[in-house]
Amino acid sequence: MGCAKNLVDSEVILTQLKGNNIQATHEESDGANVVIINTCGFIDSAKQESVDTILQYSEAKESGLIDKLYVTGCLSQRYKDDLVKEIPNVDAFFGTREVPALLSKFKADYKRELLGERITTTSHYAYLKIAEGCDRPCSFCAIPLMRGKHESRTIESLVEEAGNLAAKGVKELLIIAQDSTYYGLDIYGKRKLAKLLTELTKVEGIDWIRLHYAFPAGFPEDVLEVMAANPKICNYLDIPLQHGSSNMLKAMRRGIDRPKTEALIDLMREKVPGVAIRTTLIVGYPGETEKDFNEMKDFVVKFRFDRLGVFTYSHEENTHAYDFEDDVPAEVKQKRANEIMALQEEISFELNQEKIDKEYNVLIDRLEGGTYYARTEFDSPEVDNEVLINAEDHYLRIGDFVTVRITDASEFDLTAEPA
Repeated sequence: MGCAKNLVDSEVILTQLKGNNIQATHEESDGANVVIINTCGFIDSAKQESVDTILQYSEAKESGLIDKLYVTGCLSQRYKDDLVKEIPNVDAFFGTREVPALLSKFKADYKRELLGERITTTSHYAYLKIAEGCDRPCSFCAIPLMRGKHESRTIESLVEEAGNLAAKGVKELLIIAQDSTYYGLDIYGKRKLAKLLTELTKVEGIDWIRLHYAFPAGFPEDVLEVMAANPKICNYLDIPLQHGSSNMLKAMRRGIDRPKTEALIDLMREKVPGVAIRTTLIVGYPGETEKDFNEMKDFVVKFRFDRLGVFTYSHEENTHAYDFEDDVPAEVKQKRANEIMALQEEISFELNQEKIDKEYNVLIDRLEGGTYYARTEFDSPEVDNEVLINAEDHYLRIGDFVTVRITDASEFDLTAEPA
């Protein structure tokens, strides 16, 4: 459950189980007698979804439909003691870094020789987690409580894993971490994201490399030079900015203000012409005034982000902000989120309209109900725009790259035909 980083963890568990000759599937399967739930504990809605899922399978165990139920991941890491008391039907709870302990329940060994191997849940793209944990002091965020301090993986191990993924048919790598721009500082003494990206471009079979979760404060500018110079690296940056008000950014302890954020965005667009910038914002943080919110709206209108998502602030225990009064009413938070998304819908529609009659190289992701769903280099799976192609008129293969011409566009999708 939860984010792509959790998906990678699930794939590692799946790989270890199969490496121990234990039959396992990623999703629910007929005849399965053991269920492992990898939970999310990021915000209230994600926590509730995880709890509901645990309760669902707890009832299945009570009814004799399954024999064993194990729970791992972020929610389990953060609330293990409470969960043990509230849901005793679960056989065992494990934290985010307790895969060997989980495997022991199956009398299985943690096979270190499988560290560079991974069974992926998608065929032609895969997430590559370059680090675990986070050292940032953001006041609203509970990730360090669940994931611990930042730990980078070596460049050599990541290149090896990328090679193994390419050998299985993966063509697109999605680079992820809690904070990808911090990469290398802990093990190499300096930020090494640009070096890592350069080495990954040398992996035969990988055609696209996409960068996610780039923290704005301390962003390594040499990454932009590598992006501009190498066509394998998508002109795409996922950079969570969180707010457009210096007052709120300071309160959030983001280490950057509005003028420095604007300068960074300008630099990105200067160094990488045509780069698509995806960001996320938080509305309703404690103390957010109408003035602060209006500054956020101005920020969105001024910079016309290609992709944008909004979270309503979630008051999380044991974070720095938990000591503050959660003083923005829920209905005001939702109203502000709706206003931001209304602005973004208009911006996205206008940007998409500009793509009509232009040609793009797209990656075919799936076939559903007579329609192929594909993506340009400016779109990440599941969260961004998709390109829709009529399957009745064309035969295309999943995982292939195809040049298409855009024939129509809506707020968040493009319609196309092979060029």
